[in-house]
Amino acid sequence: MKKFIVDELKGILESDLISFHMPGHKSGKIYNQLGYEDILKEIYKMDITEIPGTDNLHSPDGIIKKSQERAAKVFKSKNTYYLVNGSTCGIQSAIMSVCNPGDKIIVNRDCHQSVINSCILGNIEPVYVKPIICKKTSILCGLDPLKVKNAIDKNLDAKAIVITYPTYYGMTYDLKDICEYAHNNGIVVIVDEAHGAHLGLSDRLPDTAIECGADIIVQSTHKTLPSFTQSSMIHMQGDLVDKNKLTNMLSMIESSSPSYILLSSLEIAVDIYDKYGKSLMENLLKNIDTFKENINHNKCIEVYDLDDSTKIFISLKNLGITGYYMEKLLRENYNIQVELSNYYGVLLICTIANQTDDFISLEMALNDIEKNIKNKDAIEFIEYPTAIPIKKLTPREAFYIEKINIRIQDSVDKICGEYIIPYPPGISLLSPGEVITKEVIDYILLCNKKGMNISGIKDRNLEFIQVLL
Repeated sequence: MKKFIVDELKGILESDLISFHMPGHKSGKIYNQLGYEDILKEIYKMDITEIPGTDNLHSPDGIIKKSQERAAKVFKSKNTYYLVNGSTCGIQSAIMSVCNPGDKIIVNRDCHQSVINSCILGNIEPVYVKPIICKKTSILCGLDPLKVKNAIDKNLDAKAIVITYPTYYGMTYDLKDICEYAHNNGIVVIVDEAHGAHLGLSDRLPDTAIECGADIIVQSTHKTLPSFTQSSMIHMQGDLVDKNKLTNMLSMIESSSPSYILLSSLEIAVDIYDKYGKSLMENLLKNIDTFKENINHNKCIEVYDLDDSTKIFISLKNLGITGYYMEKLLRENYNIQVELSNYYGVLLICTIANQTDDFISLEMALNDIEKNIKNKDAIEFIEYPTAIPIKKLTPREAFYIEKINIRIQDSVDKICGEYIIPYPPGISLLSPGEVITKEVIDYILLCNKKGMNISGIKDRNLEFIQVLL
């Protein structure tokens, strides 16, 4: 019998794909490099349940408690909890432990979908802050602290502010200033630091959310550090958060059968971070510096400087190559897989598991593409819709209302019944309960033609859209 998933994954593994995407362990290469292969080669035998000696994630008093306490010390937080349902369960638990039904939270519009889902589950009303978007690249650049403060001033009854730091693309902003202002107004700061678990490894990287004073910090350890996919951590500090409410909410949302394989991978990631992290990060940043220095001699290849130097955004738009096609070329012709592509370029996630040879291969591939490209005309500019849609209903109200499918061309001014999320980067242009605009429809139809995947919408052909009845 054909093993569809196993056979495909085995083929990818045998191809020795060069990884500039998550997870952070890069096909496990870092484990072999640092001598953890003996532990992990029999990891499947560690797939166990709660028996005497294995402790209990939801009520730890043994090995899990000790491991989490070590993680808290390493990451310099007051309390740290392992997550086996990804950062999504951390975001949901954080929001619903701080907010009661009917409460209000302030969120960045480019928040992860789990934030909006938390509002649906907890009957919480989101108030959006418009993010900064680079029109030349569609890179999400974070938040203007003044706009965040303005949102706080207008919503002093908000229980919490939930913001993404750094952005998917590695951009940051003055989070410390926002935390101080929120705290002065009695507002809890929850930070989605999914893409920043590694920031504490170098002074050349932005400050961590913990250093900036956030109250609850959710990190996707598996994205930029060497733990297995779906394993994350949630940190807390300060006196504004009720520890018992947070842990109770985690127990409600997280699996009652936590994977000890994922828990073990988190502990190994903490061990690597503590013992080898800073030296490995120093070497990584040197490799990135060398790559940028070499590639910058080629004026046709644009490499953008991001706040988090471990993220690299590369564009060949001046050569007439979209990011979608560039991703395809790198994978099919050079065995290099990037994290994501947008219309203008590709994003690379570099971690302490990447080797010097990875960057040499990338440099050679880019130079080869540039040398052989026939079309030298720049691609057309497509403006990203930045206006926040009008909200007619809360996400929860919209979720429970009956919906119908209508032709997408006829949907303008109707109330949206589903998410419209260009992926990547996975941010809602429209959420349930918001008024559909012509600008958004035109944008997603055009981007779909250019190769972007639009998730959330049920009709993959983008002929029909769900609206509220």
